[in-house]
Amino acid sequence: MKPDAAQPIAEQFASREQQALAATLGVWIFLGTELMFFGPLFFGYFYGRLHFPQGFADASRHTEVWLGTINTAVLLTSSLFMVLAAEQRKAGNARAATRLLWITAALGIVFLVIKGSEYAIEWREHLFPGPRFALSGAQAGGAEIFFYLYFAMTALHALHLTAGIVLTGVFAVALGRNATRFASGERIELVGLYWHFVDLIWVFLYPILYLVGRSGG
Repeated sequence: MKPDAAQPIAEQFASREQQALAATLGVWIFLGTELMFFGPLFFGYFYGRLHFPQGFADASRHTEVWLGTINTAVLLTSSLFMVLAAEQRKAGNARAATRLLWITAALGIVFLVIKGSEYAIEWREHLFPGPRFALSGAQAGGAEIFFYLYFAMTALHALHLTAGIVLTGVFAVALGRNATRFASGERIELVGLYWHFVDLIWVFLYPILYLVGRSGG
């Protein structure tokens, strides 16, 4: 991450470069701890996929792949706007950065709305694990495990995305109120790292949840 010339140097740092490096390292360590939330779920998925391949494939075919595909496009587009926001802020164009941050947050909200609609469809189709689970037959046990993991992973992702939307909104409001010292390009870029992390998690979730049963699995 390039240091922001407008960002004041804290007294514990010798230079802006050192300060920027420390901030970036801190965020990467934080993201590493966040990955620990998803790690056990990914492990559980691949364990289940290995032991119940047909059940997982059958269950995956019941996911709303077209909604998942739209949401993938939405998140990838939001990452582009986040990058542009950080660049505009570093270039000193606070107004453009504010607009781009709001667009990023709005796309995150669009993702959550679509995901909520998807949950509603799955609720109506009795795909939530439990006594009324719709799938039956020899592969029902594996399919139910799939949906346990599906809802756990996508809900955890949605929680992280919500945090990203709030952070993005906070910086957009700060820039709109001309609090440019707080909403520096450096800090917006760090928020962007978190946003890209959340998007990257979805890039892994999309194929294993939506496509595994549609690729001959």
